[in-house]
Amino acid sequence: MPVTKTAKRALRGSLKKARVNKSILGGLEIAVRKAKKLKTKDLIQKASSFADRAAKKMTIHKNKAARIKSSLSKLLS
Repeated sequence: MPVTKTAKRALRGSLKKARVNKSILGGLEIAVRKAKKLKTKDLIQKASSFADRAAKKMTIHKNKAARIKSSLSKLLS
C-alpha cells in the first residue's frame, strides 16, 4: 500500500484511468467480435469508430487501431 500522500493520489488516479481504459477496450472487443461474426457494413463501421476512439484516448496504439481497421475492411470484400 502507498505510504506518502502523493503515492496515494497517484494510486487513485491510476485506478480511475484503469477503469476508463477497461471500459474502452471492452467496448472495442465486443464491437470487433460482432463485426467479424455478422460482417455487416454498419457493424464494421461502428467497430472502426471504436478503434479510432481507443487510439485517440491512447488506450491502444495508433498502429494497432490501423491493423484492426484493416482486418475489418477485408471482411467487406
